[in-house]
This record gives sequence, C-alpha cells and structure tokens, in this order.
Amino acid sequence: MNFELTSEQKEIRELAMKFAKNEMMPKAGEYDEKAQMPLEILRKAWELGLVNTCIPTEYGGAGFSTIDSMIITEALAYGCLGMNTAIMANDLALLPIVIGGSDEQKKKFLTPFTEDYKIAAFCLTEPGYGSDAAGIKTTIKDNGDHYLLNGNKMWITNAGYADLFVVYATTDTTLKHKGITALVIDGKAEGIELGEKENKMGHRCSDTRAVTFTNVKVPKENILGGPGQGWPIAMATLNHSRPMVASSAVGGAQCAMDHAVKYAGERVQFGVPLSRHQAIQMMIADMGIEIEASRLLVQKAAWSIDNGKPNPELSSYSKAKAADMFMKVATDAVQIFGGYGYSKEYPVEKIMRDAKLIQIYEGTSQIQRLVIAKEIFTRS
Repeated sequence: MNFELTSEQKEIRELAMKFAKNEMMPKAGEYDEKAQMPLEILRKAWELGLVNTCIPTEYGGAGFSTIDSMIITEALAYGCLGMNTAIMANDLALLPIVIGGSDEQKKKFLTPFTEDYKIAAFCLTEPGYGSDAAGIKTTIKDNGDHYLLNGNKMWITNAGYADLFVVYATTDTTLKHKGITALVIDGKAEGIELGEKENKMGHRCSDTRAVTFTNVKVPKENILGGPGQGWPIAMATLNHSRPMVASSAVGGAQCAMDHAVKYAGERVQFGVPLSRHQAIQMMIADMGIEIEASRLLVQKAAWSIDNGKPNPELSSYSKAKAADMFMKVATDAVQIFGGYGYSKEYPVEKIMRDAKLIQIYEGTSQIQRLVIAKEIFTRS
C-alpha cells in the first residue's frame, strides 16, 4: 500500500487548485447570483486540460487515470461546486462512449471534444423516473435506416448548451432494464426541445433543464453496444462517476472547513478567538476526520477502477459517505460563522446550498445504501 501521490499527480493538483482559487472562487458568488453559465471560465479549464478527463490518449485525451480525475475534481469543487458540476457533466456524458463505444464511435464522438471546447449532456432521468431508472418511458423505435427517439428527460445538466447528448431509451417498456439502449445524438438535431432553465437552490451557475425528444432521427451507427445493451453501460458509467461526485463533495467540504478555520482564528468572543473555545475545536476536528475518511474512500474506489476491479459497493460507499459528510461539514461551517454564515456576504452560505445536491444526484444517499446492502447480502 502506498498513499503517496506521484510527482505528476501533485503537479496536477497544484495546477487545478491554482485555477480554482484564481479563476473560479473570485467569480463563484457572481455567477451563482446571476444563475449564469460561466462559459469563459469553463473554456479556460478546458484549455488547461482539466475537462473531459476520461478521454484516452488514443482519441486525443490526456490519458488521466481515475485517481487523476478525482484529484482534479476535488480541486475544482473547492473553487465552485456549480462550475464543477458543469465540468463533471461532460465526463458523465462521455464515459458511456468510452465504456461501451466501438473504436469508430470513440474516434467520431470523443476526438472533437479534444480539438475544441464542447459541452455534453447525460440524459437518463425522466419526470417520473429518477431513482427507478429501469422504468424509463423514452422510446427508441426502428424506422428502417435509422431509429426514432421520443420521450422526455428531466434534470439534465448542460442541456441548454449541449453539442452532444447521450440518451438512454428503451426498445420496449415492458422489458425494464433489458430494453434500455444507450445512444448518441447531435445536440442540434431536429426534434429536440429544451425546457426553461431550472431555478435551483444551489449549483445555480450550472445549466439544468428538461429535454423533450420528438421523432428525433438517430443513425443506427450511433447506438452504443447495440439495442438493449444500455443498462450495463449505464451501471458501469455510474460506477465511475459516483466516486467523482464523492470527490467533489470532499473538495467542497475542504473549502467549507478552511473558511471556518480562518474565521475561527479571527473572530473574538469572550476575549479570545473562537479557535480557543473547545466546542469549536471539536467541530473543526470532526470536520478534518470526516473529510479525510471520505477522501480515502474516494481514492480506494478510484484505485479499484484503475486496477480493473470496478466495485459498485466501494463506489456507493464513497458517494454516500462523502455526500452526507459534506452536508454536515457545510452546516457546521455556517454554525461557526453564526449569523454571518447565514448571509450571502460570506461564502459558507453558498457552500451549504451547494452541498445538498450532492446527496441527491448520481443516486441519492438512500439509493447508495440499497446498492451497498444488495452487494453485502449477495456475497453473504
């Protein structure tokens, strides 16, 4: 066992943290308030190689390992959770192509994302089907030389700016997961209708919308793995993406803790800094314990993927633990700031709003526990 990052990984972390502190943090509050997608900042992240971390070198990517991706994600989340969500959504959408695409499909769909800054969206959730993904009603029907896609998707990150959609539909709703099919469509294809941008509690600068597909023509060569092969691709994708979401929780929590530590050292109550009060010391110590425990779980889940042993249980451990930890750390950071923490003038208010979503998307904290329990009972 070796928990030391390589020199290259330390350089990656330093680069990403520098970008987070110099480019993301100064603008985070402004873009959150305006609920506006920070395209200029996102493009800068792409120019530095911090976007689309899942693309292999043979298709123009940097060839980052899964652990490398977690290091980058943690750092970018430290800068702004909303901006990081927009960046992560690209990886979430491109991962099914990396996992389930043919060599020809990878060249066609991945390479353009390395040549210019482009935006991708992952379309799985529907208005009536979030946690119950196998029950989706969006359909794909054979129409001769192409397929026709019809249905509605909900809570789609990056939808309003997407150059490419990866969509999950079914060939037959009665087949449940056995009918799920993954497909790639052009973001500007005829028949795509975008809903209004969602007015969210947190992650406000990321673009989230409903998307309606009406008789959208899908070339047959755009099906990943073949009809009915989408479910294992989706599950493998989530196995990769859940530790990534968990790493964003670690980054956000670390930022909240750092703000709380700084404030506790400056704020004087009863004649001494807050940091001298044992109650505050206990809160800060618990933050440090929980953040480090979550970080190690993320790294172990990423290590298992990099070593060809993807582990759904570990991925769900990391996601559930980190998400719940982040919510607690963010809440305690606001508590340490007292009344000031409840004001938008201070950054912990935004971090607390951002924290809540991590317990919901990419599988709720409750769904993670169901996955974990299933794995435990299956091997018992």
